[in-house]
Amino acid sequence: MAVDPDKLLFRLIELTRGFSTMGELEPYLQSILSAASELTESESASLLEYDEVSQEFSFKFVPWFHRAAIGSAKVPLYGSVAGWVFLQKKPLAIDDVAKDDRHYNAIADITGFTTRSILCAPLVVHGKPVGVIEIFNKTDNYTEQDIIILETLAALAANALQNDMLEKKALSSQDDARKLDELKLEFIAITSHELRTPLGLILGHSTFLKELIGSEHEEQVDAIIRNASRLKDIIESLSSVYNYETGGALVRSNLVSVGRVIEDVSSSFHDMAKKKDIALKIEVERENDLWVDIDSGKIAIVLSNLLKNALTFTNIGGQVTIRGEQQSEFIKVTVEDNGLGIPAKDLPLVFDRFYQVESHLTRRHGGMGLGLSVAKQMVEMHGGRLSVESKEGVGSKFTFQLPVKQKNESEESSPAIR
Repeated sequence: MAVDPDKLLFRLIELTRGFSTMGELEPYLQSILSAASELTESESASLLEYDEVSQEFSFKFVPWFHRAAIGSAKVPLYGSVAGWVFLQKKPLAIDDVAKDDRHYNAIADITGFTTRSILCAPLVVHGKPVGVIEIFNKTDNYTEQDIIILETLAALAANALQNDMLEKKALSSQDDARKLDELKLEFIAITSHELRTPLGLILGHSTFLKELIGSEHEEQVDAIIRNASRLKDIIESLSSVYNYETGGALVRSNLVSVGRVIEDVSSSFHDMAKKKDIALKIEVERENDLWVDIDSGKIAIVLSNLLKNALTFTNIGGQVTIRGEQQSEFIKVTVEDNGLGIPAKDLPLVFDRFYQVESHLTRRHGGMGLGLSVAKQMVEMHGGRLSVESKEGVGSKFTFQLPVKQKNESEESSPAIR
């Protein structure tokens, strides 16, 4: 007897809506099995999942009254209706299983359930079969309509299984990423802690030796100090990353002149600029010292990282300009160079930790890919924003903005830095 079209349409719409709001997989697949039995007037239904290793099917979902008996039962790939449907990737209806040697009889011995007729359809995901859905013992013979119904329900079940698998993979990937981040932070903490003391001793003793030995070995000692200082900068960057990620970094704000910070930081890079014959220019309005509530030490690190980056990747005879501007609601600082520039494909990634633009440039200029990441973190700790514009072969422009808070009278009368 044909199913009422309105009833069929209602159930299919109901199951389709259920898929879009699916919470747990099992209740949804049980509702599909229930609909399969009801809409085809069959006695029972089950869903089998294929195991590629054992080449067997296991009963993933069955009616509750068969669950205990059939939980660990297996159905072979060869010598079963499920296997035939799986391999052929098309449905199969058998109205009298006693006359068909493709039926696997061993399950009846386990459950005590007698199978007279069966209709089976494959569960296919992206063209690959992953299991089958079966219905048993229709009052009459299975019809073409029953096959269409079961194939439709099989498609819904396959999508549900695929969706569940993707969610589990996503959760697993998130968990793996979280564990990896924890390992990174642990490594950073241990590394920065264990290296501080010996590095301090190296710097201290080498500086002391420089004062004692003659000019004959001055170049070698300078190399020790220079490289130890470079390692110290790396350790400080690692510590900044660790403190930011673990919430240990604090912003100790005072009313500070950003113009003065620019002057102080740029003066510490005069020698680096001179060695490369790079013109280092400062553009800040004379009448405006750019006062703002910030942690001057952290903003000095931001500016140092940006300026060092600009000088490093600007060729001999180039130019680097630092601009400070007062906007209505923020202080804007720009570090612009006419150096190598950044390839367009790398621009979205330059602020990522440990990301390095062009490996050949990294090998030539050094660095761990932490400077820009640390700068971005420190700007964001102030509620600001760091951005970049660049064109390969033309140069780069890094800009950070720091929000200006409303000053009260006491702040205006007693600035922290002049």
